Amino acid sequence: MNRDLYIDFAKGMATLSIIFIHTAFWSGQFYIPTEIRVFSLVFDVALFYALSGITSGSNVEKTFYRLLKLQVTYMIFVTFLFFMDYFFKVFGLTFFSLEWLQSFYSTFGSKYATTGVSDIPQWQNLGNWYLHQYTNADTFPVVMGSFWYLKVYFILAVFGVLILRFFPKHVDWFIGLCIALTLLFNIFPEIYPAGQVGYVAFYLAIFLIANRMRGKQIPVKMIPVLYAMVAAALIWMFWYYGSEIFYKINKNKFSPKIPYIIWSLFSLTTLFVLYNRLKITKENFVTHIGKNAIFFYFAQGLSSSLVYFIVVALKENIPWWMLIIFIYIINIILAFIIAAGLKKVDDLGWKILEFLRQKTAS
Repeated sequence: MNRDLYIDFAKGMATLSIIFIHTAFWSGQFYIPTEIRVFSLVFDVALFYALSGITSGSNVEKTFYRLLKLQVTYMIFVTFLFFMDYFFKVFGLTFFSLEWLQSFYSTFGSKYATTGVSDIPQWQNLGNWYLHQYTNADTFPVVMGSFWYLKVYFILAVFGVLILRFFPKHVDWFIGLCIALTLLFNIFPEIYPAGQVGYVAFYLAIFLIANRMRGKQIPVKMIPVLYAMVAAALIWMFWYYGSEIFYKINKNKFSPKIPYIIWSLFSLTTLFVLYNRLKITKENFVTHIGKNAIFFYFAQGLSSSLVYFIVVALKENIPWWMLIIFIYIINIILAFIIAAGLKKVDDLGWKILEFLRQKTAS
């Protein structure tokens, strides 16, 4: 079966969008107007859940094996991250001082407090990361700030494949249940549950809807109708909540509430409209990113942390619109380089695990 390059292309574009979002919302807090930061959320993380739904099937064993491989790759990465963070702190304390390190970390802004600057390894942090409790990595704060997606994805993928496998004739009922729960939580915000329930209710609906779209194409006559519905939803949102809701879209993202859900409809509609319609016949820069999306997702957390230092040095000397273009390009280049390095780290990690398996096999 030939690989669908549209899926790789869409993943690549979604990854580039995530890099732009993290360019705007992290280091961009120092110089980018709020309006631009909000508009960056037009193409957001919901696209990844939709693409996962399109590419997922009902094979439980295959899905669990894929998730297990992803968990191991994730653990290799956070182990690498843990030691990079630790050795940098040891370097700073050995050759400079605690004050120098605190000054270094102050570059990220007062919003991000360090979790512990010490030459003693904080092993509990590594254990928490393995278990998807994302305590901050002081030297690379954007990494853990963007990892909420991964925990939701693991939960979502398990629920999704179990529904597809054991309730194939009732997928529409589960979509309806997820939509009903999402509406219920929003109509009665006092009962909106903490934790992952709100995330999974919304994103599982997207996952299952996308799975129902697999192999299909939206009729041409329906395209203007869908975009008209999206426009109507946006108009209603601004009428009901007022124009100030525009500046609160990001606050309504964690966890997903009606304004953010409406805001995400345009990107999801565009994804489905182009699915099985936009033909990508050759691999390119974007499809390469899509094929290696997980490594670029890891890498952008590192690169988005590093660009802080360029921003702080240049933000007073360059107009914001020129600076964001420059920083975004730099961020992509850094992510590309780091992703290539992380693939090698991942390969090494798997080789070490295979060596240990052979040595401990009976």
